[in-house]
Amino acid sequence: MTKGNPNPQTVATNKYQKKAGYMTKGFKLKREVVEQFEDACRKTGVSQASQITEMMKKFIEEQNKQ
Repeated sequence: MTKGNPNPQTVATNKYQKKAGYMTKGFKLKREVVEQFEDACRKTGVSQASQITEMMKKFIEEQNKQ
């Protein structure tokens, strides 16, 4: 849950994300790779989250075939 005294919009957003099944996952990656990925996503007009999701789904599918 949000710390401190969140405003009503923050509370509503957190409630929606929990209901929809969203979660935050943190990774430590090399700055160079992250910046290149950010640039590539910007150039192709896709969000970083959607691209990561697609790559994760593809990897899961490949592993499930083995």
